[in-house]
Amino acid sequence: MGMLGWIVLAVVVVLLLWAIGIYNRLVRLRALTKEGFSGITVQLRRRADLVPNLVSTVEGYATHEREVLSQVTALRGSASGARGVAETAQADAAMTGMLGRLMAVAEAYPDLKADENFRQLQGELSEIEEQLQGARRYYNATARDLNTGIQSFPNVAIARPMGFTEAEYYEDNDASIQTAPVVKFGAKG
Repeated sequence: MGMLGWIVLAVVVVLLLWAIGIYNRLVRLRALTKEGFSGITVQLRRRADLVPNLVSTVEGYATHEREVLSQVTALRGSASGARGVAETAQADAAMTGMLGRLMAVAEAYPDLKADENFRQLQGELSEIEEQLQGARRYYNATARDLNTGIQSFPNVAIARPMGFTEAEYYEDNDASIQTAPVVKFGAKG
């Protein structure tokens, strides 16, 4: 093998190592994106698990508010069964809106607002909402990094043929989910 042969072999090896590096980076970014979406679903499950306790606590005080209570319970089921980013975001939006209505119902009952169990549930809901917002931001950041990696040149020459596709962003299309449900900790005044 002559000098030209070694040069060609060296160029092929460098290109192969470069392609392997790009592929491995894209695999890592895809895994981080899946992890980020998993974080959202974990927080949504935590929130859905909290809903029966909230509903039963409010139910004792607000027996005539059955419509809101039954809608919240029904949405809990649809939120748990959502598949994919868009469907999960839609179920999340509906649940957030209903939780806001549930808290508005609770505000109408001063005895309920003073109930220790209810205040504890409000605190847990507030914590979950904060963690859910963080999980949404983390997922969208990992989706952005993956999408940038896939769309950038020269990565695109490797990403597309290897089956990498852009991740869907977790978008809040409903205006009602731009803010967390209203949860007040203090007495009116």
